[in-house]
This record gives sequence, structure tokens and C-alpha cells, in this order.
Amino acid sequence: MSEPRHIEVWERPVRLLHGVLAAAVLLAWLTTLVGFGAHQPAGWVALVVVVLRVVWGATGGRYARFAQFVRPPRATFAYLRALLRRREARYIGHNPLGGWMVLLLMLAVASLALTGWLYTTDRFWGDERVEQLHRAFAWGLLGLVALHVAGVAYTSWRHRENLVRAMLSGSKNAAAKDDVA
Repeated sequence: MSEPRHIEVWERPVRLLHGVLAAAVLLAWLTTLVGFGAHQPAGWVALVVVVLRVVWGATGGRYARFAQFVRPPRATFAYLRALLRRREARYIGHNPLGGWMVLLLMLAVASLALTGWLYTTDRFWGDERVEQLHRAFAWGLLGLVALHVAGVAYTSWRHRENLVRAMLSGSKNAAAKDDVA
């Protein structure tokens, strides 16, 4: 029996941006508890990462491109129905729900950066509505992160592959005949 063939799925820039974004979000969250001075720089780093990921999503390799992994709503709902029946296909890159999660996470980070910046402007300094919106986006992001981690754990278990290791190494086992590239 031969070893499974590995293919690169997540390029080094995608993995690096993912790690920096996770660290920036974690730092921003931790600095709401102590050490507030790093909160704003962490938010700016997170926003820069999102902008770079958008650029890489248009210009990067096959599995980095949004066009490859952001599926239309009909395909996403079909995947969700198959998932609920435990008959979902294995995807080499992001599955349809994972693709939409990427977009939602980036939108939440960008929304946090925007509301955080607005709060520093003369017009909105001390504006309770902006602060409440910023907090709502922060809690929303934490909820999305929890769903993301749960989705990775579930998909790893369902398809018997370590997605965390795959993200760290960048490679996964090559597609079987029934997998979706």
C-alpha cells in the first residue's frame, strides 16, 4: 500500500496571514482586559492582514482565491443539507460553509477596525452608539471564531484528517475520486 500523495492547499502567505490575524485578534481581545495600549495597534494589524488577504484572494494560488472557495448560496445550502444528513463531500480547500466563514470573519474584523477608528475621531469620540456597535462586532467576531474552530474540529473528525496540521504544513492528502477539489 502506498503513502497518500500530499498536495499544497494553503500557501505560505495564507498561513502567515492566518496566524498573524489570529494573534492580532487575540491580542486585541486580551488588551480589553489589561494593557489597553496595544489594543489599537492590534486592530490596525488585523485590518492590514484583512486587506492583504483580500489582495491575495484575488491574485494568489488556486486554493487561496475567493473564486475557488466562495460558492453561490444554492451550492452552500446544498452542502449544508448534505452536512445535516452526514453526507457532505470532502473538499480539498475550503468547503462552502468554510468559504463563507472566511468572508464573515474578514467582514467582522474590518467592521471592528472601522468602528474602532471612528471612536478615535473628533466627531465620534465618546459616542456611546459607536462604542456599542464596536462591542457588538467584537462579540460577533468571538462567536464567529468559536463557530470556525468548531467547524474545523467537526470537519477534521468527519473526514479523519487533521486540518490544524494541514493549515500549519500547508498540505493535505490528495483528493480521492469522490472529493471536491
